[in-house]
Order: sequence, then C-alpha cells, then structure tokens
Amino acid sequence: MSHLEVVNHTLRPDVWASNAAPCPVLYRIQADADADVLCRVLNLFALQQLIPQQVEVVRDQDTLSIEIQSHEQSWHRAQIIGEKLRNLISVLDMELHPVQSAKASFLQVSGQ
Repeated sequence: MSHLEVVNHTLRPDVWASNAAPCPVLYRIQADADADVLCRVLNLFALQQLIPQQVEVVRDQDTLSIEIQSHEQSWHRAQIIGEKLRNLISVLDMELHPVQSAKASFLQVSGQ
C-alpha cells in the first residue's frame, strides 16, 4: 500500500461487551498541568482506535480541567478507559458520566 492511500477507520471490537451498543459518555478529568499529560490522556483513546467527539481543556495555573465527550465505545469500554485515566501519574481526579443523546434530550423536553 502506498503512503497516499486512505486508511479506513475501524473501531476496535469490544470482546468483553460485544453485544453492547455504543453509548455517549463524558469524562471529566483534573490533572497536573504537565506538558505531556494531554497527550497521555488522548493516547488511551487512540490505543482503542477511538476518536473523541469533543475535547475541552482549560488551564488554571498548575491544574488542567479536561472534558472529553466520546460516543463510539460501550459503557464497559468507557469504564476501562476511565480506570486507565485514573491510573495516570498526573491525573488528580476523574469522573465518568453517561450522556443523553441530543435526540433523547429533545424528546424529553418536548414531551413534557
């Protein structure tokens, strides 16, 4: 294959939760403001062939607040990534939350 050919993006199969549907999740991470912490955090997604939907980073002196939205993984895989995030040296705190899709949120608001 030449270096100019396009490589198709395929998700890495989740063998532990193969029947689970992908779910949108939000990771909220507090970390030391080290130069390489963002690369190490995002690398955990890249190793799973996942590309986050949205990444937001705010630096407040010596701390980074990182929010990552992802929708391609199962809840099981999201929890595994969350545990790996917690184990990174510079990570101070990590929260994982399921996120309602925009369509489900619209249906709830309009159906009241």
